[in-house]
Amino acid sequence: MSFFVLYQEQLRGLAYVGLAILLGAIIGFEREVEGKPAGLRTHMLVAGAAALFVSLADVIVKQFSADLDAGLVRSDPLRIIEAVVTGISFLGAGTIILHRHQHHVEGLTTAASILLTSAVGVCVALAQLVLAIGVTLLVLLTLRGVGLLERWLRRREQP
Repeated sequence: MSFFVLYQEQLRGLAYVGLAILLGAIIGFEREVEGKPAGLRTHMLVAGAAALFVSLADVIVKQFSADLDAGLVRSDPLRIIEAVVTGISFLGAGTIILHRHQHHVEGLTTAASILLTSAVGVCVALAQLVLAIGVTLLVLLTLRGVGLLERWLRRREQP
């Protein structure tokens, strides 16, 4: 039996994590260019981790079902996604800074982009590749396009 046949499931999971990392890099690159606290590497790792956790959920159930009575081991895929969201939300919260004296909050968009990047990783792990790529493009359009619009509006407001 060849290596690729023997490890086909693991190679598919690795490919999904790789694609998630690539899509996370696209989002992270935009954040990096803007000089935000969570940039290229953070977004890459968030997307990859989300894809890996979701990919491993099925593997864990299969492995423990083989070792135990098949009826004893069940999985709720939403719990895996909830765990990813909880972990990523904690990470995103670390990017938010409140400047009390200026009544200004910073980092909310970066926190939101981290959360959305994890959702892209989940999409990839669930083989929703068109959705993952489309969402990545929409995120870029939102971050870049709306950012340009905001800067243009600020310049118009100044005397």
